[in-house]
Amino acid sequence: MSLLANAELLARLQFAFTVSFHIIFPAFSIGLASYLAVLEGLWLWKKQRVYLDLFDFWKTIFAIAFAMGVVSGIVMSYQFGTNWSVFSDKAGPVIGPLMGYEVLTAFFLEAGFLGVMLFGRSRVGPGLHFFATLMVAFGTLISATWILAVNSWMQTPQGFEINAAGQFIPADWWAIIFNPSFPYRLVHMVLAAYLTTALVVGAVGAWHLLRRDRDPRAIRMFSMAMGMVAVTAPIQIFAGDLHGLNTLEHQPAKVMAMEGHFDSHPNGAPLILFGLPNQAEKRVDYAISIPYLSSLILHHGWTAPVAGLDTVPDDREPPVAVVFWSFRVMVGLGMLMLGLGLWSLYHRWKGSLDTAPWLHRFALLMGPAGFVAVLAGWITTEVGRQPYTIYGHLLTADSRSAIAAPAVATSLIAFVIVYFLVFGAGVFYILRLMKRLPDHPEQELDEGPLRTVALPNPAHPATKGHHDGH
Repeated sequence: MSLLANAELLARLQFAFTVSFHIIFPAFSIGLASYLAVLEGLWLWKKQRVYLDLFDFWKTIFAIAFAMGVVSGIVMSYQFGTNWSVFSDKAGPVIGPLMGYEVLTAFFLEAGFLGVMLFGRSRVGPGLHFFATLMVAFGTLISATWILAVNSWMQTPQGFEINAAGQFIPADWWAIIFNPSFPYRLVHMVLAAYLTTALVVGAVGAWHLLRRDRDPRAIRMFSMAMGMVAVTAPIQIFAGDLHGLNTLEHQPAKVMAMEGHFDSHPNGAPLILFGLPNQAEKRVDYAISIPYLSSLILHHGWTAPVAGLDTVPDDREPPVAVVFWSFRVMVGLGMLMLGLGLWSLYHRWKGSLDTAPWLHRFALLMGPAGFVAVLAGWITTEVGRQPYTIYGHLLTADSRSAIAAPAVATSLIAFVIVYFLVFGAGVFYILRLMKRLPDHPEQELDEGPLRTVALPNPAHPATKGHHDGH
């Protein structure tokens, strides 16, 4: 069957396309909202103008990213009624309230305080303005919590009953929300958002350090970003390992696909580093592997038995090649993030963090890595769940609407065109904003490479009302 005649595959591609565009904005705005709260808190504490300058610089970028995230998310919800109406009917009693809670708590909180954060400093005072910034940051975390609760329930469903109409009826909301994979997914996603933001901020700081000599704002944002990467990257690797062990317990077929294990290994499984998964022949061609290491990672024993996809019916196997490679992209980028953090620690120890051009070039190159890693992680999660929408209970083939393939193809093409035009323009504008720091000639560096002193000039209009000291 050709692609254009396969309505199910087209509907999956449409949702994958729209959710991929959407996820890059929350992955950035979640971390950036917290970064803004930290910047404003440091400004109130230390009274150094550099923190306020950075806050004003990044809040505009946050506003645009937040708006594009909201718009792209609204479009996704319509697809539940157009392409996936059967899923909406069957899972609606569980999914609907959770999505509603996200709107009633997180979205209203963010929307209520966003205007104050963006425009209200001179009207409400520094204390209330800082509170508004904290509430926006808190709202993004609440939003992530509800969305991850929904997705985690679809991955590891519990706390429900199925009625005579085949609908999933809530029986225990605590069990639904705090399902077995929820804590791992929430921690993994929030850390990914912080890493994504840190890499972007670090890339912008590196860009300006390479273009202009020792700009105080570039030095400060690069230092803060590299500190976050150095701390968060190893924590993320540890959290990812725990998440993988949880997935092995509840979704073993997904881990089999991630590892490329078509065959069971009763006496220890190798870790396949690279290869070409051949699902038709049930093998990995040209495999490069390390003996027994997969058993050690998954079961903490060199010769521990590891089950393979030969224990899973063929029609219940996920698409191995996609899961295999997306997982390696995510892990590989995670290792590069760890390397960037360690390299920055070395230069921080030497006192040369702002005078290390090769480190700056590497940080600039790693700027988009967080987005790619987030997309790779979600591809691993969602494609690895196939052939189910609700794991073990509702097949994807039984979830879609009775809509013809040409109609789905037409809407998919329309989405591709509109998304690239609208959101492409938004991303282009954000990159232009990142390219230029506002000029503040009154700012100078003190003796230390990371100490910034604001020298107010009463004659300069930009400094009136900002005699805060340092």
